[in-house]
Amino acid sequence: MERVHNFNAGPAVLPEEVMREAQADFFNYKGKGLSVMEMSHRSKDYQEIIDQTYARVKSIYGLGDDYDVLFIQGGASMQFLMTPMNFAAEGKEVNIIHTGVWSKKAIEQANLIGKKVHVAASSEDKKFSYIPKGYELSDNPAYLHITTNNTIYGSEWQIDPEVPAGVPLIADASSNFMSKPMDVNRYSLIYAGAQKNVGPAGCVVVIVKKDYLNTINEGLPSMLDYNTYHKAGSMFNTPPTFTIYMIGLVLKWIENFGGLDKVHQHNLTKAGYIYDVIDKSDGFYKGHVVAEDRSLMNITFRLSSEELEAKFISEAAAKGMIGLKGHRSTGGCRASTYNSLPLPAAKALSEFMTEFMKNNG
Repeated sequence: MERVHNFNAGPAVLPEEVMREAQADFFNYKGKGLSVMEMSHRSKDYQEIIDQTYARVKSIYGLGDDYDVLFIQGGASMQFLMTPMNFAAEGKEVNIIHTGVWSKKAIEQANLIGKKVHVAASSEDKKFSYIPKGYELSDNPAYLHITTNNTIYGSEWQIDPEVPAGVPLIADASSNFMSKPMDVNRYSLIYAGAQKNVGPAGCVVVIVKKDYLNTINEGLPSMLDYNTYHKAGSMFNTPPTFTIYMIGLVLKWIENFGGLDKVHQHNLTKAGYIYDVIDKSDGFYKGHVVAEDRSLMNITFRLSSEELEAKFISEAAAKGMIGLKGHRSTGGCRASTYNSLPLPAAKALSEFMTEFMKNNG
């Protein structure tokens, strides 16, 4: 059977080259006589794997020695807890720009552990259809937290926000990590679940300024303390070995693709095929997000009725295009066009959308 065009929001499509290399290594890793999944995380062979993955993160983003890279389990959802637990000192407020479901969860987790939360800006007034253009910090901010891409609603930060000197900037970059150039030096900490753009589920990549680790609150549980992973080279306990290996392969694919500038152009072209149909549909397809804030990773739109949306999703699936149903909290349709989605997949969807509109308009 031919592979389908996979528009799932995560876990998501992976590069075919990566899948084929992993397929070979799954049974016999580089002629070692065992699977990469069977390998001891304390072995020399696995240390080489995690070292290469670490080095590729730093190389692709151009990180200096002042940054560390950590590989942590628990998903971005655990980061919603870890960031305030580690960095919100007594008497300081967690400042969050609220742009959707995931920033709401970050707010909830900070509140859960008794941290003061200040919503510095919000787009909830218009159903998260835009990125706020300004914000107001509290009097004593611990840090400012943003969600760089909103998977569910389909909005994305186009430029990195300016923050006053002395205010750390933290980003949940789970769904646009490694999708375009990023001025990482603006950030004290960035975290990203792997399962959107850089691998399968099971690992979060954390990029953190080493001197920021010196500000961590004391007395934290070991597994919720960033310094635990920093001091142990992400090997305090058994890490998600196979996921880290897969992340390394995807990062190698990004390097071979030409780096983030080339990847970004690739993503602009793919999203352009689909947004062009939406923009020229005379309202048949209604995008959720204002044009200047639209995501290159998650394209959200509605049709005139839920029945027509169900028909659209069903007919697309029959043509080998899956994962187009919107998130359960919002409904509608969503096409996720992550790095690994091939250009022909985006083109096929745009052609189907044009055909469907012609037949149902």
